[in-house]
Amino acid sequence: MKTPSRLQSLLDEGLIDSVQRQLKSGKEAEVYVVRCGDETVAAKVYKEAHKRSFRQATDYTENRKVRNSRQARAMAKGTKFGREQQEAAWQSAEVDALYRLAAAGVRVPRPLNFHEGVLLMELVADADGQAAPRLNDLEFTPEDARRHHATLVAEVVRMLCAGVVHGDLSEFNILLAADGPVIIDLPQAVDAAGNLHAPRMLLRDVDNLQHFFGRFAPELRALQHGAEMWSLYASGHLMPGTALTGRYERQSGAVDLSAVMREIEDARREEAERLLRLG
Repeated sequence: MKTPSRLQSLLDEGLIDSVQRQLKSGKEAEVYVVRCGDETVAAKVYKEAHKRSFRQATDYTENRKVRNSRQARAMAKGTKFGREQQEAAWQSAEVDALYRLAAAGVRVPRPLNFHEGVLLMELVADADGQAAPRLNDLEFTPEDARRHHATLVAEVVRMLCAGVVHGDLSEFNILLAADGPVIIDLPQAVDAAGNLHAPRMLLRDVDNLQHFFGRFAPELRALQHGAEMWSLYASGHLMPGTALTGRYERQSGAVDLSAVMREIEDARREEAERLLRLG
């Protein structure tokens, strides 16, 4: 296997000792298994912007902070410097989110280092010590589906209490480690209080969890954890460990989150129909 240039620079500087194999190639990055001393870790090598299929939609980058006004002006104008700064901000967003969530007790890969477009982090492993599988590669009993769903809803609550919404959460970016689910892939994470799209993204994240685990435990699809969660957060009553009921009744004058959820379901149905037409 040819060593990617970004990993070669880490080898040359002694930040890693060897590259074992490629683990994953995704829409915004490639992940490799590398050795750092006695430890086996994951190296996430971010793809250049023109090679990514996941675009930096303004929904995700709204209100992201930059270091100075010169950077902000360059990013707004789309200059070469601005594009470079936007790319750096996109990559550092995941690093910042991982440190923030790990400190809050959310089960995410432990970040180790970030250097020139490469994120070194914990290699999430299964009970046999192998790289943990994604949820979409697994089948579950109804009991296991309910248990993992409850665990992940609690993790989303903890994330929201830390002020972070994943923004792209689904069975494709959750690993099942030996000690339970681990949430990965956070470059598109948004600030819950500073992004106007955060409520819609949270509802979509929770909706994705319900639909996936609802394949194995159908009653999960009727829950309204997302709307309940955001209502508690917006009113200042959500805390890590808050017991959710799965029920939500719209308060007078409040945003109709149930209607938002219906729109999400309509969009999901339209996308499924589109894919079906494409074969």
